Amino acid sequence: MKHILSIYNTLSRKKEVFEPINPPHVGMYVCGPTVYGDAHLGHARPGITFDIVFRYLKHLGYKVRYVRNITDVGHLVDDADEGEDKVQKKAQLEKLEPMEVVKYFSDRYHKNMEQLNALPPSIEPTASGHIIEQIELVKKILENGYAYESEGSLYFDVEKYNKAHHYGKLSGRKIDELMQNTRELAGQEEKRNSFDFALWKKADPTHVMHWPSPWSEGYPGWHLECSAMGAKYLGETFDIHGGGMDLLFPHHESEIAQSNAATGHDPVKYWMHNNMITINGQKMGKSLNNFITLNEFFTGTHEALDRAYPPMVIRFFILQAHYRSTLDFSTDALKAAEKGMRKLFDAFRLLSGLKPAQTSSLDVKSLEEKCYEAMDDDFNTPIVIANLFELTRLINLVNDGKESLTQDDIDLTKDFFSTLLFDILGLIDEPEKDDSKLIDYLMDTILTIRGEAKARKDYATSDKIRDELAKLNIEIKDTKDGAKWNFIK
Repeated sequence: MKHILSIYNTLSRKKEVFEPINPPHVGMYVCGPTVYGDAHLGHARPGITFDIVFRYLKHLGYKVRYVRNITDVGHLVDDADEGEDKVQKKAQLEKLEPMEVVKYFSDRYHKNMEQLNALPPSIEPTASGHIIEQIELVKKILENGYAYESEGSLYFDVEKYNKAHHYGKLSGRKIDELMQNTRELAGQEEKRNSFDFALWKKADPTHVMHWPSPWSEGYPGWHLECSAMGAKYLGETFDIHGGGMDLLFPHHESEIAQSNAATGHDPVKYWMHNNMITINGQKMGKSLNNFITLNEFFTGTHEALDRAYPPMVIRFFILQAHYRSTLDFSTDALKAAEKGMRKLFDAFRLLSGLKPAQTSSLDVKSLEEKCYEAMDDDFNTPIVIANLFELTRLINLVNDGKESLTQDDIDLTKDFFSTLLFDILGLIDEPEKDDSKLIDYLMDTILTIRGEAKARKDYATSDKIRDELAKLNIEIKDTKDGAKWNFIK
């Protein structure tokens, strides 16, 4: 099967035929987390989105170098050039060394990504581990006239850069608008313009993380790390750069400017951005204090959750929306995702027990082709899932004797269903714990207690038991032979 992959390129604002710079090798850089807190649902989306890209490109036969950074220094609060470093602030609150904070939360982030079955990147560099590379990049920008020193700090001259290039071409912003709308913050007097951004900051006496440089004892600006590490591991120009939509401006816009100022050309061929996750229409994030951590999802300990949700449910929930679409969180949506995912797993297991026929009444090959067409069309996982639901419907018809498949078609179906479901979408079939004797015993006990409550006309307790079981997807039916129960599918 010939695959012509198209990607929506943020820079060109249209779909383009994917043509790697050095086929069959692909270089992909993704902005990873700033490690000062537990990963939340917003972190899961880019982790899963670019895991899908990584998996599918490898499936197509490309050799992929996937670089995902860890920001452990230089990312200041409010994404500004003044104020506290996010990692250092956490370290001071907890009375720890900054690298203790980094190690603790990096380990927890990696554990969460493993639980979500996101493949580890090929390389995972840290900002603090590449100070030399960042200093060298600043030197090139300074030599080419696009930076200036001010009181020991180095700033990027956006206005001068914009005269030779276009600052804002990724986000669509114009420098005149930036002049009017940029906030005035403390420390801006060091800059020529308020929208200039820091390449290197002189450390004040309270700043814990700092390194020697030709200009001052200090630390790199937040935007600098990705430009330096992307070039180090993928070259001055590489194929794909990804991250969340919230990074498009100013982070990725500044990366483009830095690289152009240093090398004279754009660093990336395709820019990909996953959209945000919302809760009640608001962006989910730490700044709004409405985020739910992945550990809270997995344990059910957040007040907004009615119970724990397994990692695969979170993964499937995210894959049901295209990565460029917003995704609104609700427990109802999680329950629907879990129900849908279980249907796919049940159908796949049915394949092994189907009785082959002499002829096939179904064209399963066409569904396989539709799934690959969807993946080739900007990694359209919701369309893939829709086609797999249609395949599930057909498998159930065959199982009921209403349609037929030959053994060859059953084998074909099993092969591509497995490939798409487990290898490309990255789901893991983790059957619910089968401890039927214990469940039956507990349910008999609960129904006995409920029956006794009804007998003494304590309907409030009887209804409460029924309602609480319903939250666990357990349905109670009162019959002439007594109360019966079953799982709601």
